[in-house]
Amino acid sequence: MKAILIDDEKAMHLIMKRMLAKIDDIEIVGTFAETAAAYTYWSSHEVDLIFVDISMPRENGLEFARRLLESGRGTKIVFITSHKEFALPAFEVYAFDYIVKPVVQERLLHTVQRAIAQIRLERATGRDPEPIPHEVQISCLGGIEIHGAQGMKTKWKSKKSAEVFGYLLVHKGRLVSRARLIEDIYGGMPDKNAEIYLNTTVYQLRKLLDTYGLKKSLHSDSMHYGLSLNGVQVDVLNFEEGCRRMSVIDQTNIEEALELERLYRGDLFGDQVYAWAWNEIERLSFMYTSFTRRLCVALLDREETNTAMRLLLKLLKRNELDEESHMLLMKTLAMQKNKEALNRQYLHFADILQSEIGVTPSIEFKSFYAQLLADMD
Repeated sequence: MKAILIDDEKAMHLIMKRMLAKIDDIEIVGTFAETAAAYTYWSSHEVDLIFVDISMPRENGLEFARRLLESGRGTKIVFITSHKEFALPAFEVYAFDYIVKPVVQERLLHTVQRAIAQIRLERATGRDPEPIPHEVQISCLGGIEIHGAQGMKTKWKSKKSAEVFGYLLVHKGRLVSRARLIEDIYGGMPDKNAEIYLNTTVYQLRKLLDTYGLKKSLHSDSMHYGLSLNGVQVDVLNFEEGCRRMSVIDQTNIEEALELERLYRGDLFGDQVYAWAWNEIERLSFMYTSFTRRLCVALLDREETNTAMRLLLKLLKRNELDEESHMLLMKTLAMQKNKEALNRQYLHFADILQSEIGVTPSIEFKSFYAQLLADMD
């Protein structure tokens, strides 16, 4: 497998070369101190794997990864960085892995072996792909269902088969080690029992996927599992992509934004409580809240106050302590010249703050409220 290194510290080039030289089946074909030269090389050469630092001058590693993502080539990206706080943004650009400096040989070996296994699997399954029925759709927002032709509804053989499916799905095609899957889903169970349960669950899942023409979407070897859903409509993936595409919401895309908001029918997996999914649930929930607030601002610019109010009440039902949404709702009421409702909304938020966390509204919130009243007089 061919790899390139991108880091503005020359010492890291030497360190990574020495460490990767100890690993079979990996060849370093280029080292770069900045992303521009790396991108030029990548554009005209075969590259399977890229190791890139995040904190660099000019274009950082995350921006570089977004450019590569738009190409659709599927090159695997591994971030090497000193900063743990970049982990979430890294996986938002579909990073294959994220390694914190100083790099440990065993950790690097594990990442490279997974990457090689993933690339070989993709190449093997990509030689003669079977068409996936276009009627198949997967819903993970508000529940977990596979929808087929004629409205065929999912009949999960067990709760664990649904959980394993969801677990593999959120990894977005990346291979997951068998050991990690057992630890996250069957943690606390004796190893032998966990192995038996996992084998049974995967068998059940294959049988179920076969009824939708997706049997070959579940890949496995002796050490890993992966779920490839190319060609299948998955609501959570469509929602994420739409949020990234509409970083700015204005009059040109507001109708599309409203359609995207409707796609979010509830939090990831709905009422299913999976401990391993909490971070992903919170991330998507924050993404939805941020997106919907921006949508409401665009709606208010167009003076569509009723639609904005409906969405803001929906946000506040999810989180009644959301100050920004309360402010947008008060602005909506002010635009409707409803002074009485505006006063009630302010007092309602003040009561919530006092009863829930024992504080009063912030100075910014009070000033905003006072300004709205002054503008109405």
